[in-house]
Amino acid sequence: MNNRKVRVRFAPSPTGPLHMGGVRTAFFNYLFAKKNNGTFILRIEDTDQARYVDGAEDYIIESLKWCGIEIDEGIEEGGPYGPYRQSDRKEIYKEFAESLIESGNAYYAFDTPEELEEMRERLKEEKNSVQQYNAVTRGDMKNSLTLSEEETNNLISKGEQYVIRFKMPEDENIIVEDIIRGTVKVNTNQLDDKVLFKSDGMPTYHLANVVDDHLMKISHVIRGEEWLPSLPLHVMLYRAYGWQETQPEFAHLPLLLKPSGKGKLSKRDGDALGFPVFPLEWTDPKTGEVSRGYREDGYFPEAFVNMLALLGWNPGTEEEILSMRDLTSSFDLNKVHKAGAKFDHEKAKWFNHKYLVGKSDEKLARLYQKILKEKGIKVEDSFVIKVVSLIKERANFVSEFWDQSWFFFQAPKEYDSKVVKKGWKDNTPGVLSELKKQLEKLEIFDHDNLEKTIQLFLEGKEIGMGQIMNPLRLTLVGAGIGPGVLEIAELIGKEETLKRLQAGIDNIRKE
Repeated sequence: MNNRKVRVRFAPSPTGPLHMGGVRTAFFNYLFAKKNNGTFILRIEDTDQARYVDGAEDYIIESLKWCGIEIDEGIEEGGPYGPYRQSDRKEIYKEFAESLIESGNAYYAFDTPEELEEMRERLKEEKNSVQQYNAVTRGDMKNSLTLSEEETNNLISKGEQYVIRFKMPEDENIIVEDIIRGTVKVNTNQLDDKVLFKSDGMPTYHLANVVDDHLMKISHVIRGEEWLPSLPLHVMLYRAYGWQETQPEFAHLPLLLKPSGKGKLSKRDGDALGFPVFPLEWTDPKTGEVSRGYREDGYFPEAFVNMLALLGWNPGTEEEILSMRDLTSSFDLNKVHKAGAKFDHEKAKWFNHKYLVGKSDEKLARLYQKILKEKGIKVEDSFVIKVVSLIKERANFVSEFWDQSWFFFQAPKEYDSKVVKKGWKDNTPGVLSELKKQLEKLEIFDHDNLEKTIQLFLEGKEIGMGQIMNPLRLTLVGAGIGPGVLEIAELIGKEETLKRLQAGIDNIRKE
């Protein structure tokens, strides 16, 4: 690593909701900055105004905050190298684009869309495998390389539409070291003359990205694999500006793959297989379509980022549950894998389960109380804490608590016919009536006394545990679910237990 102060940026485009792959890119940048006492910058790259989506910028910022990713410099935070939104910086880019023309590294191009299409069709007919605007074809096109200076100036002064293209040199090998990929080598003959600046006054991603990284003193560019084809151009831009000494180091992260491992993970995969691909719920401002989010699906942010961090990277140990502090201290770009990382939604649930059971019963009870309140159930916190302690191991999400524990708050109104058929015998009502009489005698109605009373009852009747415990559960819960039946009885108390027991004796009928 170079000796410069570490400054990294996450630079999303506000063209829609932030994909979880984008969150992972932001998180890896954040971890790298924190590990190296550096600065994490959020820069909004909104140069593509045609694809701009209302609300996307706020969504990006809210997503990062939910994930616990703290921004050091950005739109809201400010900083010494602002503005941090590219549309607020557009005057800067024109000057840098024109300086490339002056140095002979770029040129004006006036070709219409029709002329560009004609060029591609001609190359196709000639069976040319490369159909692009490059060192070979630019000599046949309408640009400041084929026009005189006077003709060029006349076209500009008349308001003719133009773009500024980078003048890619012929037959040069561009070699750059990538922290993750190793040596990347590309010949310039494989590259086209990319558009850097458009006549609407906005730069393209390539120019704005490089200029901003230079002006903001970015030391490391950590971004997704999809930007790897752009790397040679960006390196050439640094050379054209004479910025080789301050060129950042590059690291291109592996793709997030579908659960099958074949192809990039997309929203369609989530829709088809029933999981979100966005950190927060997103409502499309044009169509009104709602896409699920990890937050709204009940994931804890720390579980979500822990899961994301281990997609394409690991600390070199078997440990999987890692706090933000653990992740920061052990993060190393050299341990990021080259191969794509296959996303496993069941594993994501496992992470959330681990974080859920690691939380205090008091904290989980507060979260559960919100659900109970929505259902019109008022109950003491101390009771909910005890319920949570009994059921949390069985749940992946707080939203599942109700299905795991509703019977603590209300008596069953019906009884599972399959359980009735299997465990309710002809003599069961009589046996349970006798047991009820014994339970009525208990002064201290707790687990130990219940266990002793039932054990003595079983011994006296010379019957097995299953003949009592399964029917008893059925009367208390209405089904074969829940934690230990004695724990249930103790928690709902003597009066409620005896009431449900009698209701079961009176109402359960084997068909």
